[in-house]
Amino acid sequence: MENQGDTTAQLLFRHWKIHDSTGDDPEVDGEGVIGMKPVLQPGESHTYQSFCVLRSPVGYMEGYYTFVRPDGERFRAEVPRFELNGPIIMPNAIQTDEPSDDVQEMN
Repeated sequence: MENQGDTTAQLLFRHWKIHDSTGDDPEVDGEGVIGMKPVLQPGESHTYQSFCVLRSPVGYMEGYYTFVRPDGERFRAEVPRFELNGPIIMPNAIQTDEPSDDVQEMN
């Protein structure tokens, strides 16, 4: 996130709509991001990494952040939809260090 305004802004809340191909669309609200409520000066940015649980290998997220200015005015910064691509996990796949009769080497 980047403060593209002309005044300081502090992150207060986040709101996400998470969609996957199963049709499950949970909405997530919370304070800050990963336990932080960064204060951003004009032109300053903040990056973070987080995750969400998908019940399918593809989906998307969209939402907004709620910030507050020094005068107490709150505003939303919309986050446009972005794609999520997770690993494809086979239901019967078990990772072991020992060879299996079910695994064939590809040459």
